[in-house]
Amino acid sequence: MSSERVRVAILDDYQNVAFKFADWSGIKDRLAIDSFPDTTADEDVLAKRLEPYTIICAMRERTKFRTSLLDRLPNLRFIATTGPYNAGIDVAYAKTKGIVVSGTGGKGNSTLEHIWALLLATVRYIAVEDARVKASAVPWQVTIPFGLAGRTLGLVGVGRLGAATAKIAKAFGMEVIGWSPNLTPDRAASAGVTYVSSKEELFKTSDIVSIHMVLSERTYRMITAADLALMKPTAFFINTSRGPLVDEPALIDVLKAKRIAGAGLDVFDEEPLPLDHPIRKLDNVTLSPHTGYVSDSNYEAFWGDTVENIAAFLDGRPTRVIG
Repeated sequence: MSSERVRVAILDDYQNVAFKFADWSGIKDRLAIDSFPDTTADEDVLAKRLEPYTIICAMRERTKFRTSLLDRLPNLRFIATTGPYNAGIDVAYAKTKGIVVSGTGGKGNSTLEHIWALLLATVRYIAVEDARVKASAVPWQVTIPFGLAGRTLGLVGVGRLGAATAKIAKAFGMEVIGWSPNLTPDRAASAGVTYVSSKEELFKTSDIVSIHMVLSERTYRMITAADLALMKPTAFFINTSRGPLVDEPALIDVLKAKRIAGAGLDVFDEEPLPLDHPIRKLDNVTLSPHTGYVSDSNYEAFWGDTVENIAAFLDGRPTRVIG
C-alpha cells in the first residue's frame, strides 16, 4: 500500500457508533475517513458520493451494491460489511472487478431478544398503554392483553432463530407449529415444533404468526394477501426478518380493515420508513426501526471486526472474506 492515506467511507451509521464501539487508533493515521449517516437509494447520488473511495464500510444491507453501482466506483477495492454476509452486495460481481468483501461476526442474542420484546409489546399493547399513561389519558386501562399460555405460535421458518423462538414460546406454555418450503417433519421435531404440511394450515391455525426466513428471489413476497386473509380476526402478525418477504400493501389493507388483531413490525419494504408511509398511521401496529440486530454487544463485534478487516486489507492479507 502507498504511504498516502487511503480514503474510507463509512455508510449508514445512523447512530454514529463506528468510533464508539471500536478502537481505530492502530490504523487511523493510514486512513482519510468520511462518514455518511444518511441513507439514499438514488444511485446517481451514491455514485457521485462514493466515487473517490478505496474502502467502503457498509452497515448491513442499508445501501445496496448492485452491479450497476459497482460499475460506477472505479476506485473501490474493499467493502467491509457488518455481519457474516450481506444480501445487498453483489459479491460475485464485486469479485470479478477485484473488489474484496469481508464480513464480521456478531455477539449475543439481539435478534432473538427483539423478537420477543416486539411480540410481547404487540400482544400486550405496551406502546398503546405507555402513550396513554404519558398523555394522562382517561380512562385508566383500555386494552385487554392477549394471553400466551395455550395459544398457538406459527413459525414461518424453523432455522436457528425459529428454533430458539420456539424454545421460549414453550416456556410461556404455547403450542408451536412450523412450516417453510424446505422444512421436514424430522427437522421440525428436532426443534420441538409440530410440523404442518402447508402455509395455508399455519395461517389458519395460528394465534400469532412470526416470520423467520432469509430474503431471496425465491422468498420475495412469499407471504401473500391470500395467506393474510386466512388469519383469525384475533390473531397477530410479527415480522422481524425482512420487509419484502411480505406483500406489504396487502398487510396494510388487512390491518386497516381490522381483519386481524394487530402486527409487530421491525422491517419494511423501504427503510428508513418514509415519513408519509401509511403504516405509520395505523393504530393496531407496534413498530420498531429495524433494531432487531442492534445491541451494544453486537456493535462491539461488528465494528471491532470491521477495524481488524480493514487493517488486514491494508496489509495485503484480507480476512473474513465473503465469497
